[in-house]
Amino acid sequence: MRALAVLVLVTAVWGVTFVQVKDAVALYPLVAFFAVRFALGSAALAPFALPRVGTLGREGVAAACLAGLLLGSAYAFQTAGLQRTTVSATGFVTGMQTVLTPVVGLLLFRTRVAAAAWLGVGLATAGLALLAGVHRGSPAGDLLVLAGAAGFAVQIVVMGRFAPRYDALAFTFVELVAVCVGFTVLALARGELHVPHGATVWGALLVTGLFATAFAYLAQTWAQKRTTATRTALAFALEPVWAAFFGVTLRGDSLGAAGWLGCAVIMAGIVVAELA
Repeated sequence: MRALAVLVLVTAVWGVTFVQVKDAVALYPLVAFFAVRFALGSAALAPFALPRVGTLGREGVAAACLAGLLLGSAYAFQTAGLQRTTVSATGFVTGMQTVLTPVVGLLLFRTRVAAAAWLGVGLATAGLALLAGVHRGSPAGDLLVLAGAAGFAVQIVVMGRFAPRYDALAFTFVELVAVCVGFTVLALARGELHVPHGATVWGALLVTGLFATAFAYLAQTWAQKRTTATRTALAFALEPVWAAFFGVTLRGDSLGAAGWLGCAVIMAGIVVAELA
């Protein structure tokens, strides 16, 4: 139960960051924001992970860098979409990563997909169509978030393929460093990297860098040693629910009856896919 409570706390942290990031990237360049966020997350893990990095070897470092490339791309698409659509919609569309994961596994590694998982994919897609048709956002924003969800799905599949072979903390640290380096180079090339200013930006950076990145990954590693994969997946399915809750309470998002029905159908698809 302690492990499950920690996982639920992680999803709550991820949920509230949608609100904070949306406010922060309106004041600070998107690419630079991610460069600083992942620098903070990497620095927080460094004291614990650096002594273990040598255990990865060249292949482990390469696999972690690939996972980092996928993770960074997914975050970039997701946040670019968040700038154009609502917090609630972003949370639920991001939840599509759960139902896209088995599809990606089938396409990349011919991983068997249960029939119930396909039912979950269908339900979530129908819910996404409902949500996209009624909320006050941009279809382009929804598509960008969906691209981010697909990126997260690919990253999850790659992690499932390679991460079990290596030390989890060292692998995660190299992954985060790879994301940080990629965004830093891009931000410097665009001339956007400068010292952040203001409580809104720094608050979002600290919460996302320390809690939503470093703490969340460490907490997941700790919890998954003490609970089942099914419970972990079902706990993570709460992330879009938290995003909708904070979107409504903190930003005044309004989805309407059809929008909430779409969210409910997406959640049903996520749960069905996870149970499968």
